[in-house]
Amino acid sequence: MLRTGFRITASLLACTVLLLACSDGTPRLPQLAENTVILAFGDSLTFGTGAKEDQSYPAVLSKLTGRTVINAGIPGEVSAQGLERLPALLDRYRPELLLLCHGGNDLLRRISTAITRSNIESMIEAATQRNIPVLLIGVPKPGLIFLDSAEIYSEIAEKYKLVYEDEILPDVESDSALKSDQIHPNADGYQRIAAAIYRLMTKSGALP
Repeated sequence: MLRTGFRITASLLACTVLLLACSDGTPRLPQLAENTVILAFGDSLTFGTGAKEDQSYPAVLSKLTGRTVINAGIPGEVSAQGLERLPALLDRYRPELLLLCHGGNDLLRRISTAITRSNIESMIEAATQRNIPVLLIGVPKPGLIFLDSAEIYSEIAEKYKLVYEDEILPDVESDSALKSDQIHPNADGYQRIAAAIYRLMTKSGALP
């Protein structure tokens, strides 16, 4: 009996260690059904300024995923305006996933980081209160070279344990061949953004 109990305990411990070893601690998303609605919310980077309507990242992502992706981007919008607008859209479309890419105009206009952080966190809380998972997309600080997403995005992602894409916008913004002007991507740039989000959605379990 003692040996049997020892073997069972040892087996359970081995399974636990194996599960821990297989987990990298990356936040996960629920798998999305084929008739899922995804809400892409943001400013001009979401709207697709600099490219045709069907070349925006939400339009391209819809083709990649086979899911409906609502483009809810408004050029020039700051985070305070976005916060006012988001709850009604969440209630209207009842999305299974929110793609949140906001705050770029705050950075351009040098709005207080504390204000931007508060507004973005309130957007996330509006979604989580409705049981809508969030995929956060980091926006880089404006400058001569876009190297990294602004720090507040990684801090917010860590606080709320969000699936977080922090590399694609800095990569696109740093490559003039992928841009239509100093700020906005061109069709190839939006294609890159959509592909990166698609890969992250797959990695995090949202897509098979």
